[in-house]
Amino acid sequence: MLRWAVIFLIVAIIAGALGVSGAVVGTAAWIAKVLFVIFIVLFLIGLISGRRGPIA
Repeated sequence: MLRWAVIFLIVAIIAGALGVSGAVVGTAAWIAKVLFVIFIVLFLIGLISGRRGPIA
């Protein structure tokens, strides 16, 4: 998921540098932000819950 966030961030930066309309840049940047926040939340949940090994 972090990979997709980075890809959309790069698309937003390139589109902004090329002067593409603000809607494309804004949408790509918004998607990148949302995916990054989802990644951080899932990462923290995984970090808190931890990985438990076998009991044996």
